[in-house]
Amino acid sequence: MYKLASRLLSGQSACRPCLSKLHLASGALCQKSAFRYVSADVPEMPPCDFKPEEYKGMSKERMMEIRRQLCNPMTMKVTYYKKPVFVHQGYMQWLWDVDGRRYLDLFAGVATVSVGHCHPKVTAAAEQQLKKLWHTTNIYVYPPLHEYCEKLASYLPDPLKVIYLTNSGSEANDLAMLMARLHTGNFDIITFRGSYHGGSPQSMGLTSNATYKYPVANGLGCTNTMCPDVYRGPWGGSHCRDSPVQTIRECSCAPGQCMANEHYIAQLKETLATSVPNQIAAFFGEPIQGVGGAVQYPKNYLKEAYKLVRERGGVCIADEVQTGFGRTGSHFWGFQGHEVIPDIVTMAKGIGNGFPMGAVVTTPEIAASFAKGVHFNTFGGNPVACAVASSVLDTIKEDGTQQISLDVGTYLMTELTKLRDKYEIIGDVRGKGLLIGVEMVKDKTSRDPLPPEAMSEIFEDAKDMGVLMGKGGIYGQTFRIKPPMCITMEDVDFFLAVFNKSVQNYMERR
Repeated sequence: MYKLASRLLSGQSACRPCLSKLHLASGALCQKSAFRYVSADVPEMPPCDFKPEEYKGMSKERMMEIRRQLCNPMTMKVTYYKKPVFVHQGYMQWLWDVDGRRYLDLFAGVATVSVGHCHPKVTAAAEQQLKKLWHTTNIYVYPPLHEYCEKLASYLPDPLKVIYLTNSGSEANDLAMLMARLHTGNFDIITFRGSYHGGSPQSMGLTSNATYKYPVANGLGCTNTMCPDVYRGPWGGSHCRDSPVQTIRECSCAPGQCMANEHYIAQLKETLATSVPNQIAAFFGEPIQGVGGAVQYPKNYLKEAYKLVRERGGVCIADEVQTGFGRTGSHFWGFQGHEVIPDIVTMAKGIGNGFPMGAVVTTPEIAASFAKGVHFNTFGGNPVACAVASSVLDTIKEDGTQQISLDVGTYLMTELTKLRDKYEIIGDVRGKGLLIGVEMVKDKTSRDPLPPEAMSEIFEDAKDMGVLMGKGGIYGQTFRIKPPMCITMEDVDFFLAVFNKSVQNYMERR
């Protein structure tokens, strides 16, 4: 068996949140320079004392038959693996399939499970609310909605204090577009190439990735500008981004200067001069691109971009659907790492730890413009959703989840750079906290994307050894690592062993 050479925190269960002892250990861990595993066939999974229920339900064959015959064909297209994972139960960072096999979940339902699958505190909050009131709407005044809005507002800087609750991130982004246009009296909205902001008819216009587009009219008034990607883009250097890990590209920038940033801002200026009217409605951007593959921009890009947009009458919108709620580690919100304050913030996914919920937060002035008409949402602000989301905020604080993201994420990225230096096909490692991308290439010189079939080989191999990851990027060339934020250092060592073995296996088969 493939064994971890060092067992840290051996007295703790691997499926409990990392608390203060792990935080103290993490600083020393980050200074370790050598991988702490040795070669053999299959890495050894960390222990877990949680026992899932035995599965006694529908057969795998029957599920796939129903999926093919009765579910929309799209569900077959998004089934990630050639051999699908039939998920039965989850607890914290772990998932079990119907056969009782355990997996380390490094994708968290697309960066959605924030504090852990079926976290006991959040589960208890949901159960308690279910016994009181399942549903009503904001036609009535009910405590969970108002208690949650007050709590969420306390996590945001002034003047971002007015909240509208939704069911999803796509819906939140739709509403942000509407608010921006109503408030400014303008129509055109700028987003980045390679962005993903949802799949609804309106948010599809914000999304700039052919995979998520349909050949129908959508998103009228949305214009894409060059994404300031300092790895894959035409410009980039060795200290552009706010990350523990930089690109391997060289540059001669003096301290405090970034020529790549200047070039990308020039591209935005050209877009403003050629592709939109003199007055625009908004600029829409994630602090770090999620589906785009954890793409990070030069440190001062958003600060300068916001200034240019506001000079043209537009508002600045931060899509925090994947970056929010402490996932970047250094800050609670991704935009704080760029030292900017948006005019509108959208959020979803981690807001409810997997419970369907989203939100739009804005200023009193923009909210007043939205009140020119009536917008009604049957399920936005549902009592159970609010109780769950409120418990998520409490759990993030009580479990030290943001600090875990910083410590464990920094360690993971630092160790991944050693694999980047070891393998020619690992082109870039990037991200902040537990929002990480590993970009795979044919070779480091060309930076051409690793083909989909090669990505699938590594992806399937990792799954067969017990690790679930995501994929992203315009060409599907980036592994996305966005686990529940209760992951431990021991789990990271296991993943590093699995990933190393998966890449090694692929290289040997070439």
